[in-house]
Amino acid sequence: MAKNVLLTGGTGFVGKHLTDVLIDNGFLVSILSRSDQKNTPSITYYKWDLKKNFIDEKAILEADYIIHLAGEGIVEKRWTTKRKKAILESRTKPIDLIFSILKEQNKNLDAFISASGIGFYGAITSHKICDETTPPTNDFLGNTCQVWENTVDQIATLNIRTVKIRTGIVLGKGEGFLKEIVPSFKSGFGAVLGTGKQYLPWIHIDDLCQIYLKAIQDEQIQGAYNACVTDTTTNSRFSKVLANLFGYTIWLPKVPAFVLKIVLGEMSIAILKGQRVSSEKIQKTGFEFQFTDLEKTLVNCLN
Repeated sequence: MAKNVLLTGGTGFVGKHLTDVLIDNGFLVSILSRSDQKNTPSITYYKWDLKKNFIDEKAILEADYIIHLAGEGIVEKRWTTKRKKAILESRTKPIDLIFSILKEQNKNLDAFISASGIGFYGAITSHKICDETTPPTNDFLGNTCQVWENTVDQIATLNIRTVKIRTGIVLGKGEGFLKEIVPSFKSGFGAVLGTGKQYLPWIHIDDLCQIYLKAIQDEQIQGAYNACVTDTTTNSRFSKVLANLFGYTIWLPKVPAFVLKIVLGEMSIAILKGQRVSSEKIQKTGFEFQFTDLEKTLVNCLN
């Protein structure tokens, strides 16, 4: 009988792609949704409302695996105190609710797999290559990811295998990061941000979905794993490669850090800082990235 995978954030960028991958690999998919959705032969929708602390328990009880992708966008709005709270709670509150149901109903899962972010290592730039043993940095991104992952760890107290996927910038066709920046580059107005020296760890959406699939299928996978290509891509290199693919060399001056700080406030550090990250741990499990060349990856995403 086909196993059932329950997704939070299943209608988002990663969730939509992952749903297709799961179905192609013989899984049934359930998705928690705030609005009414029509079921399909492969997808069942259940209601949830975080404001009312409500999740349809049937979704949890029928799941074999749960993948937690839900969360407010990190760089969609300025980081006011209210926004910071929303970013954190949108990630932790669903886990708390799921934990309560699992515990009260004595429900077991084959695995609980949660997204996390390379923001765990903080908004800093250095030549250090962070691996999964690197401690979190004491800033908003680092603290958010640490609390997020600590909330996931309570699921492990129920003797359920837990996995945390620390994800870099996700590249895909017409969605995510590229959706935001391609219009300006395509129009010939691409520019390097700040010094351009900040590292930009990235991953193709197909590789990310395959990591989630492996996390389901490989029972030896447990704990935190970085999900991004280990290379030396910086904001400057990324910008120059993207501009070149549109047929020009960047002619605009670098956008000064102080301008971004004025426009974006504290959130600018998420753009102006970036750390190198190692993917050695996930590769040691036998996982192989299909997209490791930045230029070829961008060509794939733009065509």
